[in-house]
Order: sequence, then structure tokens, then C-alpha cells
Amino acid sequence: MNINHYLFLSALLFSIGLFGALSKKNAVAVLLCIELMLNAININLVAFTKYLQPGDITGQVFAIFVIVVAAAEIALALAIVIAVYRRRETITIENLDWLKW
Repeated sequence: MNINHYLFLSALLFSIGLFGALSKKNAVAVLLCIELMLNAININLVAFTKYLQPGDITGQVFAIFVIVVAAAEIALALAIVIAVYRRRETITIENLDWLKW
């Protein structure tokens, strides 16, 4: 496997995540799609480090940092989704318009 395979996989995952984030109406599905995009970024980080600077762990460290930030982001977002569901009994994004002008 060369770097092109990793880049293709990463681009495919990012595209699927972007399409899902823009087209889904369920807040949990949008969060999952955002996580998919972050995992695509992690694949890129590790692949570039492996092929451009073999023996260096910079990409892996950044990937772990992204995973930690993603875990915190998903925990906070799910807490917000649960709070919204308890108040409005829906998590459809179209119905969450109380912050619009």
C-alpha cells in the first residue's frame, strides 16, 4: 500500500461524512458524520507522517490529540442533544430554530 491508498480512503470517508453532515436531519446522525470526517483527518495525519517522515511520531500524536478533542466534542454535543430532547421532544435539526433571527 502506498500513500495514495490512504489518501483515497481518507477522501472517501471525509466525503461521506460531509455529505451526511449536510444532508441528515437528525442531530445524532450529524454528530456521527462529523466524527467520520475527523477520523478521515486522522488517517491523513498518520499516513503523511509514515510516508514523509518515517520513524517520527508527530502524526500519531496529532491524531491522538484530535481523538481526545473529538471525544470531548461528542460528549458535550450529546449532552446538548439530550437536553434539547428533554425540553422539545425532538432532535430534528429543522425544529431547532430558536436561536435564529
